[in-house]
Amino acid sequence: MSLHTPSPSVRLTQLSGGVCATPGVKASGVVAGLKPSGSADLALVDAGRPVAAAAKLTTNQVLAHPVVVTARHLHDHRARAVLLNAGSANVCTGPDGLALAEESAAMVAKELGCATEDVLLCSTGVIGRAIPREPFLAGIPQAVAALSPEGGSRAAKAIMTTDLVAKESAVRVEDQSGSCVVGGMVKGSGMIEPALATMLAVITTDAPVQGMILKAALKEAVQHSFNRISVDGCMSTNDTVIVLATGTAPQPPSLSAFKEALTAVCADLAEQMVRDGEGAKKVMHIRVTGARSEGDAVEVGRAIATSDLVKTALAGGDPNWGRILAAMGAGPVRFELERVVVSFGPVTVCRFGVAASFDQGLAAQQLKGSDVHLTVDLGLGEAEAVFLTCDLTADYIRINAEYTT
Repeated sequence: MSLHTPSPSVRLTQLSGGVCATPGVKASGVVAGLKPSGSADLALVDAGRPVAAAAKLTTNQVLAHPVVVTARHLHDHRARAVLLNAGSANVCTGPDGLALAEESAAMVAKELGCATEDVLLCSTGVIGRAIPREPFLAGIPQAVAALSPEGGSRAAKAIMTTDLVAKESAVRVEDQSGSCVVGGMVKGSGMIEPALATMLAVITTDAPVQGMILKAALKEAVQHSFNRISVDGCMSTNDTVIVLATGTAPQPPSLSAFKEALTAVCADLAEQMVRDGEGAKKVMHIRVTGARSEGDAVEVGRAIATSDLVKTALAGGDPNWGRILAAMGAGPVRFELERVVVSFGPVTVCRFGVAASFDQGLAAQQLKGSDVHLTVDLGLGEAEAVFLTCDLTADYIRINAEYTT
């Protein structure tokens, strides 16, 4: 079960290159000295000129300064470049933090020869810790100088924090009308909660999609990807998904085909985040069927995915279906217990709200692998949805207990 199954009317071909899979896009990742580890920590993605742009930003009431600046700069639905830094989230850093964000955008603009409003910003790292001003600003000319059509992987590595692996995805989509490319990168491993998850994502495309149409397409793609995953139920202050559309595809496909590709890339990046969840060893694919509406199916999946008791049972390989029902019951969706059927893989463990007759060892075996498949049938309708989560392990506690120390 994946987050997105493409329509048979389109053909998707996997590509390499991440954000740079889109022709004309350049990227870089350099060491500015913002991470104590000395790893690359500053990334830049450049479309080469101002192009159509859209973003989905965190719904957290505590907004990072780069989120504020990005929202302001997207008033005309256009942008040229995205500057991303790791090491500091630049949130709760006062007027100086906002001033530094604005200054960094102006410096990128000067280096690239564009308007300051054409530069968008993303930051990730510790909340309340100021970005070291001098190395941050000094790194910007380095990032501009290092821009390359092969720089996608370096950019993806530079934005990693607790991530163990860099995360990229790209596809070419084709239909009867034509084809286009969609490529992207994302960072995110912890503080992952539905309603954008906790992440920085940049996506590029050569599809000619403008303004409000691009914004609507991104919103739809996010709803079916990043908003259907959870690692720990914690929402970030910096969540950002940005898409830049160059419009240079010689013979573009239909809008619906572009949306398929955009959703496919977002879904792939979202699943990569869950697989790289802090301390995670397993991914649980939660399929909720028989719901009255897709929204109900999503909410039931979310209730299960964010339950610490479910996630620890997953870590221990325990087919404790009672925890699943308890999590569902604490959620907002009304259901009839006597209609509910719960299965791990092919093994039904709960039928019509009570224990089914099943082999405990066989059921436990379904939770041993790196991918666990849970199906919950509500028996109320025809709607369904898939939601992804991961196990909660001692390593997650260790990573976050020691995060700032």
